[in-house]
Parts: sequence; structure tokens; C-alpha cells
Amino acid sequence: MAIDQQEVPGFAAAGESAPRRSAARRRAWAVLALLVCLMLVNYADKVVVGLAGVGMKEELGLDDAQFGIIQSSFFWLFAVGSVLGGWLGGKVRARWLIGGIAVVWALSLAPMATQVGFTTIVACRVLLGFAEGPTTALAMQVAHSWFPAHKRAVPSSIVVAGAGIGPLIAAPVLTWVILTYSWHAAFAVLAVFGAVVAVLWLLGGDSGPETAEGHGRGAGAGAVVLPERVPLRRLFSTGTLIGMALLFFVAYANTSVKVSWLPLYLREGLGYDATTAGNLVALPYLGSAIAVILVGVLSSALTRRGVGGRITRGILPGAMVVASGVCTIAFSSMDRGVPQMALLILGSCLNSAGYGVAFAGLADVAPAKQRGIVFGIITGIYSLGGIVAPLVIGRLVDAGGSVAAGYGDGFLVLGVTMIVGAGAALLLVDPARDAAKLAAKH
Repeated sequence: MAIDQQEVPGFAAAGESAPRRSAARRRAWAVLALLVCLMLVNYADKVVVGLAGVGMKEELGLDDAQFGIIQSSFFWLFAVGSVLGGWLGGKVRARWLIGGIAVVWALSLAPMATQVGFTTIVACRVLLGFAEGPTTALAMQVAHSWFPAHKRAVPSSIVVAGAGIGPLIAAPVLTWVILTYSWHAAFAVLAVFGAVVAVLWLLGGDSGPETAEGHGRGAGAGAVVLPERVPLRRLFSTGTLIGMALLFFVAYANTSVKVSWLPLYLREGLGYDATTAGNLVALPYLGSAIAVILVGVLSSALTRRGVGGRITRGILPGAMVVASGVCTIAFSSMDRGVPQMALLILGSCLNSAGYGVAFAGLADVAPAKQRGIVFGIITGIYSLGGIVAPLVIGRLVDAGGSVAAGYGDGFLVLGVTMIVGAGAALLLVDPARDAAKLAAKH
């Protein structure tokens, strides 16, 4: 679909009619709503194994290390899918590319609705991870194509909020399905839901213009106009991309542990029953969905007041991940109760809240025509945290003096890693500085 850049919010021509501008705004927000639905399905698919974990382990006779392999297998080809999808994002129309990968999600979930063995589960999770790998990068690329640079923080954060809304809805609903029917039924529900969302995207989703850069006000990068293309080697040697890769890596390690191990931690480590654990799992995602939008609004407000991108899109998310690491260390040593759960939820909120503005910071440095591949490579890098973290947690739980002690050791290691990685990112990220350097060398 060819769309004139004047149809995009913030790029309307001075003499353009109000109805035309209003239609453009409605179109942009409608596409954004579809992207949120895609992210919702994406993260519901991720969390289901953790919710089904107890029944799955009992039925198949799996130990914690084997279950860690199942959780980790989702990420084995995640990076490959991220990079490939990012590369295709600049060559294949978003309607067909995103719609196609959403169909693959549904197909990869379908076999799990029947009796399957360990090998089949791993194979299905590998396929799902490969197909879901590029989702966040492509969703951000499409969202940014509909909004000017200085207005991207809020839409980016809304897209990321879909990642919190998915498990928020899925945790109690799928827990009920599992307890009422079986863990196989939960996968069947997700397969059908994923197919419906794929059809909706094919009917109404697509990219905006690719020429938003150079119009209107800048964002974190000020008024700098980036060249159309920059060698990837030069892009990935900037402090901003190196720092963001570190920040996303440690943040996603936390996210992957929450998705894969939190339901089991609540049941096996802390002794909550299945229904209570399912409800408690939803709380960090509820907090994260709210926090990510609030931080996006805050970042946007600071940008309007002239605060630079180093603070709004670098220091702000980095500091929150450091604080999340502190919360993770703190709750790992506490006994079950309200204070521990409050710290767990706060840490989750802080960890997730900066994703949207951090992606907006990446967009300040990446030229529009290379944004897909840059987002894809960054996603591939941080997905490595999703491979390592679930495996480490599984090993530490097995090696612990007790299940609770093993989880405590795992969260302690995770918290320290987050503080170190995010601390380094605080020193490296500066979108305005790096965008100016890239423009000067062109």
C-alpha cells in the first residue's frame, strides 16, 4: 500500500484538510492497536510453558534441568529469526511478512494440543522461537514508520505494553484452562487465538511511509538528519548501539526468567497453589504494562521540554534496569510474603518500563532504511540472554540445597548481572552524540 508521508501524524501539509489529517491519525492508531494484539499473542505464547510446567513435568517425567532445556530451546533459533526477519523487513511488505510469521506461530503450537514427547516439544518451541524472533523488531519498525521521531516514545511504549498485557490476560485464563481441562488444551486455545490475530493483521495491518526522517523536529538526536545508509560496522561501533545491546541483553535475561520460571518458582519454590500462582504471575505483567506506558509519556514530555536523548532514552531506561537488579537481589533472599512479592513486582516493572524508550533511542541512531536490520540484530543479540538465563536457573535449582535455595541463588546471579550490564549501558548510550558523528562522517 503506497501511503503519502503527508498522511502520517505530524507530517500533514499546511493546507491539508482536517478530515484527511484525522483519517491519517485514526489509521496510525488502528495499526498500532493491531501491533499490540500481535505482541499480546507473542508473549502469551512464551508464558504458557511456564504455566503448564508442573503438569508437563509430571506427565513426561522431566527434571528441572530438562525443563530448563525446553524453556531455553525457544531461543535457540530466536537470534537467527530476528536477523533474518530484520533483513526481510526492508524487502517484504509488512502486511505479508508479519502475517506470515503469525501463521507459523499458530502452526507451531498446534501439535502441543495432542500427546507429545520431549523431542517434539523442543522442536515446536524451536520453531516458535524462530518465528517469533523478529516480532518485536518488526513491530517497532512498523510503529516508527507511522509516527515522527519526536513522537515515537509513546507508540513504542504502547507496543511494548502488549508484551505485558499478553501474560496478564493469559496467566489466569490459561491456568483455568489447564486446571479444568489439561495443559494440552491451553496450547490449543493459543493456536486458535494466534490464527485469528494473524487474519486480522492480514486484513488491516501494514507499514506507514519510509520517509519520515528529515521532517519535523528531531528526538533524542536533535535535528540531525541521518544519511540513508551507514555501514553496519560503523553503526555497531557506536556507544549507543553497544550500550543498548548490553542493556537489552540483561533486561531480556530477566524477562525470559520471568516468562519461563516465575510460575514454577511461585509453586515449587514458595509453595503457592496453582490458582494463586496463576493470579500472582499476572501482577508483574500488569505493573509492567502500566509502567512502560507511563515511562513513554514521561520520556516524551521531557523531550518536548528540550531534555536530550542521552537522559530520556539512555540514562532513564538504564537506571531503571539497575534498580530492577537491586530488587531482584533483595527479593531472592526474602521469605514468602507481601514485601517479597512487592519487590518482585517492582523489579519486573522497572525492568520492562524502559524497553519502549530504549527502542526509540535506537531509532535516533539507525537510518530509516536500515532500522529493520538494526532492530533485528539487536533483538538477536539480546535473545542470547533468553538462551542462557533459563538454563542457568535450571542448573542452579538442581544444584541448590533445596528448591527454594536454588531459586534464590539463580535470582542473585541474575540481579548482579543486570546491575553490571545496565551500569555499563549508562556510560555508553548517547543518541545525539552518535547521530551527529554518523551524519558528520557521511
